[in-house]
Amino acid sequence: MAWLPVALNVAGLFVLIAVLYGLKGRGLSFSSRVFAGLGLGVAYGLVLHTAYQAQPGVIPASVEWFNLVGTGYVKLLQMVTIPLVFVAIVSAFTRMELADNTGRLALTVVAILVATTAIAAVLGIGSVGLFGLDASQFHQGQAEAQRIQQLEQTFGELQQMSAPERLLELLPANPFLDFTGQRRASTIAVVIFAAFVGSAYLGLRHRDPQAAETFAGIVRALEGVVMGMVRQVIRLTPYGILAIMTRVAATSDYTAIWQLGKFVVASYAALAAMFLLHLLFLGAAGLSPAAYVRKALPVLTFAFSSRSSAATLPLNVRTQVEELGVPQGIANLAGSLGLSIGQNGCAGVYPAMLAVMAAPLVGIDPWTPGFLLSVVGVVAISSFGVAGVGGGATFASLLVLSMLNLPVGLAGLLISVEPLIDMGRTALNVSGAMTAGILTSRMAGRLDVDVYRGRGATGAGAGTGEEAGVQVGA
Repeated sequence: MAWLPVALNVAGLFVLIAVLYGLKGRGLSFSSRVFAGLGLGVAYGLVLHTAYQAQPGVIPASVEWFNLVGTGYVKLLQMVTIPLVFVAIVSAFTRMELADNTGRLALTVVAILVATTAIAAVLGIGSVGLFGLDASQFHQGQAEAQRIQQLEQTFGELQQMSAPERLLELLPANPFLDFTGQRRASTIAVVIFAAFVGSAYLGLRHRDPQAAETFAGIVRALEGVVMGMVRQVIRLTPYGILAIMTRVAATSDYTAIWQLGKFVVASYAALAAMFLLHLLFLGAAGLSPAAYVRKALPVLTFAFSSRSSAATLPLNVRTQVEELGVPQGIANLAGSLGLSIGQNGCAGVYPAMLAVMAAPLVGIDPWTPGFLLSVVGVVAISSFGVAGVGGGATFASLLVLSMLNLPVGLAGLLISVEPLIDMGRTALNVSGAMTAGILTSRMAGRLDVDVYRGRGATGAGAGTGEEAGVQVGA
């Protein structure tokens, strides 16, 4: 393979990065630059995909260089995620935002996340029926066979863990290990550990106010440093999305997508229906769905592009606080808990669809009320502990299929369209977490309705902390 085409492709990407940077200089809003990066990335990726069909080695080599920008940006966001979760929640205690009714607020967030996941499962089941999907329609090739073998190995490991054992995995036996993010449940474990630290601080305030004030000062200083890091990374969002979407558009298997198009359309129909329900819930709470869409769209766009709820957390929390009027403490609870609990797309829609499609393979009528209730119940229960990174939906599907004694290999038959569907699932996961934060704040009487209804604390589409500091504790 010649190096010249790769060099030209990489040069083309950096020319587009320069174009985006120039748009910033012309005063174009952050949101507009994010969407510009999305559009340019898709267009450039399609051009590369078309131009190098006869030279299959050029695109993978080019993508390795594109990943310096795209994957590098996602890694930087992941770098600040765990520190942000810990410091922001502890800070919420020191600012007395979570001093009262912390347990009730957390339970409300969890209840909303799990309830909406159960509803998402119902919509997924309905989409399967509407489009007449059946597992026998899917073809098993070599790649699918290898994937099925991997899933069956993972399934064997999951079988050795009972449901109580999986719940115990959420607890931080070694918080220092969880700060490294090495476990699936690391984020929620850090949330629990931060809550213990915050609770201990409240006790210290009564015993030794001077020591408590010293600790609070240290936390505020750490918070300022971490939020400064978040601002620096978020400024790179348009360029990261450009590189990510270029890679996605250039490397997608469009033949496989066409062959499995019916399942892709059915999946997005269910995801779209659940997003509309999010808007209906906000409307029922007396809040404008249009305002939510306008302010949340840049966050959902990044979630769609990156396929990582965890990497989206800094944008998620910032938007809840500055644009939607959610208190910092509740925003961090909703955003952090939403990484591992009740993901509407990955743990709701997708596993329910696979369960209903797999049932006929073992002689089960999927449309009996008893089976459908079992699917919804199992989906809700198994939605605890789903990782907020790429692959979380497969993990959730394995849990659901195994608990219902259905063949787990079905998840492997969809490997060719998995990335495309995962983009929509991740965006829905993040929307579910943001909706949970807004509704919890509304029910607790702590939502700043003026901020929600207005253009946001930083102005329309500012969204980066570039022009104004991130208002922690607003």
